[in-house]
Amino acid sequence: MYICICNAIRETDLRKAALTCEGDAEATYACLGKRPNCGQCLDEAQEIIDAERAAVRCDKFAVEHA
Repeated sequence: MYICICNAIRETDLRKAALTCEGDAEATYACLGKRPNCGQCLDEAQEIIDAERAAVRCDKFAVEHA
């Protein structure tokens, strides 16, 4: 699914970038070589980025406490 139509950023690409880039949605877009155009996607993009990073933290916590 496309998250950002203006830049053709797919959810899978955004999730991968969330794990290698720091910062908010705009910073993550920059890691992908993009920048927001209309900005309508930024809230949803940020939710996806936060969820992806939280999932990784949970996985690390589970491994450390297993």
